[in-house]
Amino acid sequence: MFDLNGAMERFAGKLALENILAAAVTLLVCMVAVRLLLKLARRLLRRTKLEERIRRYILMALKLLLYTLTVVFTAGSLGINMTSLVALLSVGSLGVTLAAEDVLGNVAGGLVILSSHPFTIGDFIESGGVSGTVEEISLNHTRLITPDGLTALLPNKELAASKVTNYTVLGRRRIVWKMSASYDAPTETVKAACHRAMEATEHLLEDPAPAVYLTGFGESGIDFTVYCWASVEDFWSTQFALAENLRAEFARAGVEIPYNKLDVHIVDPRT
Repeated sequence: MFDLNGAMERFAGKLALENILAAAVTLLVCMVAVRLLLKLARRLLRRTKLEERIRRYILMALKLLLYTLTVVFTAGSLGINMTSLVALLSVGSLGVTLAAEDVLGNVAGGLVILSSHPFTIGDFIESGGVSGTVEEISLNHTRLITPDGLTALLPNKELAASKVTNYTVLGRRRIVWKMSASYDAPTETVKAACHRAMEATEHLLEDPAPAVYLTGFGESGIDFTVYCWASVEDFWSTQFALAENLRAEFARAGVEIPYNKLDVHIVDPRT
């Protein structure tokens, strides 16, 4: 039968006065060292270009590590064998790491995104077939608001490892409209109609200059592509306004917008 009193007496016997004093001194030294190291870390992090959230996460991790080492050193000064405890903690941390692999991967991806700045709050991005305006960047996921008003949560692990297209980082976006005109319409007439449509559209940028090119020959008409630019804030409204102006100018210039036609020939069997 286990003798609890005897075990407590043996443990108390090991805790000699010198061990207690050594542990107290070790604890005091460690607490002072932790305070100095954290203060130094704050100063060094302030000199970096890291965001406030990243600096805060780094300080939290450093504080946890330093306090863990303080407990280990203090316990060692008391004469407690920490080998088994350290081994147990190592096995436990490995299990937690394997169980939370996706979570830790998302955290690592979040740190990469926050430190490399591929996009920021308010940018319009596209990744993995999902596009929207960035509303929130956390350690676990990035929240987007899609153009149709939906909320999309993208895991940072996948977002950091995949292709990300940032449409707003330059402060402007290109508008591309593909138009088709009848083969009977002269090329210069079509181009002039497109340029008048762009001139009638507000908020188009003059630099880069708008342009119109003949880009293909279709079955029913000739393909033209209109290129122009607008600011990020005015992109959607300008794009739709240009579409309306293109249709109006084509009608004003007498340029027919072709559509697929099917010619049916009826043959008289008596002939």
